[in-house]
Amino acid sequence: MIIKDEFLSRLRKIFDLNLYEAKVWTALLSRGVSTAGELSNLSDVPRSRTYDILESLEKKGFIVMKLGKSIKFVALKPEEVVERVKRNLVVHAQERSKRLDKMKGDEVLDELTGLFENGVKFVEPSDLSGSLRGRQNMYNHLDMMIRGAEKTVTIVTTADGLNRKMEALLPALEKAKKRGVIVRIAAPLNKDNERVAKDLSRVADVRDGAGLSGRFAVVDSEQLMFMVLDDSTVHPNYDVAIWLSTPFFAQAMEQMFELAWNQMGVVGGKKK
Repeated sequence: MIIKDEFLSRLRKIFDLNLYEAKVWTALLSRGVSTAGELSNLSDVPRSRTYDILESLEKKGFIVMKLGKSIKFVALKPEEVVERVKRNLVVHAQERSKRLDKMKGDEVLDELTGLFENGVKFVEPSDLSGSLRGRQNMYNHLDMMIRGAEKTVTIVTTADGLNRKMEALLPALEKAKKRGVIVRIAAPLNKDNERVAKDLSRVADVRDGAGLSGRFAVVDSEQLMFMVLDDSTVHPNYDVAIWLSTPFFAQAMEQMFELAWNQMGVVGGKKK
């Protein structure tokens, strides 16, 4: 049986399989029911590894073992495998989330925090900077900045970026508002993000930044994060942002932004 390397590579990424697992699984799919020896020959996987691979696939929900004197394995419909993988991912994520929640009151977290606080004492404020690659990493960091905000959060984004930030940052923005943090968001508004803008106006002062080109965020006039690429032309995995802890630069950005902010139309009514 010949399976193209490109197809195997896609399977590995989609289902989080190693190469041998992908080969044995596709071999079993092509037969429906088969023995370990037959699958070893079909998939070109060493016989000594085949049973381990089949056991792994069984635990992951890709196949089942057939009852009988001779051990055989049965393939499941790919649609069923997808559903099982999805359910397993949810269960594993919930279990890991519970373990991480338990750490909040654990001495391990206290010790890690102590290491960080002792180390950061020797760091110059200007050294607290870095680059972030990948849009999910960028939003995770921006979420952290918002969760730590005490006074103000200023966000400038694109029309499409407003939709993404609604999904990624709304919980943190809601909590920030409850703490009394002033949140301002500016983005070009259109029919595709009008509803999102109205939803965000519950937790922030949202204004139409028509003609405004830029992607950045300033928190408490101290931390600045700006995106260096056009989000309409870059793949999310290759998006890049720069994070700086620099009151001087952050305040300068806010002052320049203020000039444009006062001229923007407010979502849902008059300017505040």
